[in-house]
Amino acid sequence: MLTIVLGSILFVAGLLYLFRGALDRRRLSEPHRSGGADAKPTLEPRRQGIGFLSLSRNWPGVAMMAVGAILLISGAYA
Repeated sequence: MLTIVLGSILFVAGLLYLFRGALDRRRLSEPHRSGGADAKPTLEPRRQGIGFLSLSRNWPGVAMMAVGAILLISGAYA
């Protein structure tokens, strides 16, 4: 039972780590106009690529989720 609880805590902690990394990069509440003259204001940050999703920045969260998943699976079959 302890294995399943620890696995679920690690999995959720890894997920929260990934969410924090994606949301804390830039401020999203500053509306600005995109390229065209008739464009509507948007809340997307300027020039944010998908670099914040790279494995080199998010490996602790992915590792926590992987260990948590292994513990959940091993706890289910034990």
